[in-house]
Amino acid sequence: MLHCGDESYYTGITNSLERRMNEHIAGYDELSYTHNRQPVKLVYSEIFQWVEDAIKREKQIKGWSRNKKEALIKGDFELLKKLSKKNF
Repeated sequence: MLHCGDESYYTGITNSLERRMNEHIAGYDELSYTHNRQPVKLVYSEIFQWVEDAIKREKQIKGWSRNKKEALIKGDFELLKKLSKKNF
């Protein structure tokens, strides 16, 4: 997950975090969400063995509120649980 210069968060998947970060920083893709939201900073990442699991997790996080994303970034799993319960 990237924290963007406009204070938004970007979540995506890649098979090479270092390469993809360099692409985001360089503004490699003009159509990328982060292209006009520089600078970007890596604030959270997870590693998955299977791409299908990474895609599932990406979609899950993209559906979260900003508060839930920030709790995940901080590693505040108690707050993350509380924020999850509010939606039910």
